[in-house]
Amino acid sequence: MDYEDQVREVVSNAQFGDLIEFSYPIGYSHWGVYDDDGHVIHFAVADEGRLKSVVRGYIQTVFPVCGDLLLGETKIRRQLVADVNVPSGSNVMITNNRHARHKSSEEEIRRRRDALLERELTYKLFTLNCEHFATFVRFGQAVCNQIPGKSKNVECQEA
Repeated sequence: MDYEDQVREVVSNAQFGDLIEFSYPIGYSHWGVYDDDGHVIHFAVADEGRLKSVVRGYIQTVFPVCGDLLLGETKIRRQLVADVNVPSGSNVMITNNRHARHKSSEEEIRRRRDALLERELTYKLFTLNCEHFATFVRFGQAVCNQIPGKSKNVECQEA
């Protein structure tokens, strides 16, 4: 199934608060939380000046295996699933079963989402990344299971 078909399937089947995984061909994933109407809440590029934008564009041209390269400051954004920048060969799916946690109530998920939406945060690969963000919104605990050598399903207290 091609990427556009995967996006349509996710949008057709996702429910508020589902974890959306954008699986990159190099073996790691970008994560967000489904927010109805075809939208996802996720770590995205912060508002930036021209120089940083040019540097980011150059790096992404040289290393076309990642989506939006998150450099330092990021912004929690609400964006259409179809508009999330991913590299060629990526897959998108609903992935609610990779973290040993129970989904919070819709009210709690909305409260956490609202508190973080449009906030600028410093991206930290090991302690505050997109998976930490998405699992915090869904479960109330920041967990990242894709960092090699780190224990799985352990809450990151620093996030």
